[in-house]
Amino acid sequence: MVNLSGTCLGEIVAARRQQIGEARARTPLETLKHAAQARAERRDFAAALSGGPLRLIAELKRASPSRGILRQQYRPDAIAQSYEAAGASALSVLTEERYFLGSLDDLETVRAAVRLPVLRKDFILEDYQIYETVAAGADALLLIVAALSDEDLRRSVELCHGLQIAPLVEVHDESELERALGAGARIIGVNNRNLKTLEVDLETSLRLRPGIPTGSIAVSESGIKTSQDLRRIAEAGYHAALIGERFMTTADPGAALWEMLEGMKAHSALRT
Repeated sequence: MVNLSGTCLGEIVAARRQQIGEARARTPLETLKHAAQARAERRDFAAALSGGPLRLIAELKRASPSRGILRQQYRPDAIAQSYEAAGASALSVLTEERYFLGSLDDLETVRAAVRLPVLRKDFILEDYQIYETVAAGADALLLIVAALSDEDLRRSVELCHGLQIAPLVEVHDESELERALGAGARIIGVNNRNLKTLEVDLETSLRLRPGIPTGSIAVSESGIKTSQDLRRIAEAGYHAALIGERFMTTADPGAALWEMLEGMKAHSALRT
């Protein structure tokens, strides 16, 4: 577990722990376990990211700590449908309330509006949240290596597999990648954003890609803004890219996604 003292992530994690306590008071763990175990239908997140060409995970979020409000008119169902029509392979929904202004209601709304697998993007710290995620209908969730001990990370990965949802395990450097692989992660997300400075550098993905073994699914996250960025990620051997702010700050997120994909396809056609 990384020392998060004085970082934005540390502040968010501390707030999230308080929110988990409040959620437990509203909904007991046993209630969530029952709902999670009663759920039948799943969408295959890993399969959606497999094969070529590069797949896109399109993200929905109202705000971020670094940028503030990203979108005043936030209609998750309409945005999700525009992403699906434009060619997204999966969706990611921010559900953290205080810093990203999200909710589990947003996730449920998105999943009901599309046929794509849906990832819960949040700060998952306890088993309670994993059962909560399954009960809410998500097909995958984010696990941030920097926020979890080795024991908690391993247990969380195993619980996700047992509940038949996919953990996207997020790393920022070589040591975190080693920890993720040691915990049994099969889908590795490389976040290009520095935890302490919040600066973004696409070179992080390029540097870490050789350490992700064959048979794993590699996802690049953050700071991907152009078709050229997508091409660099694809040429490095990534299976998917997760993009949020680039789309959410445009008038038409679906159109922005389509244009980026078309730009990548045009470049590929020129090379063949």
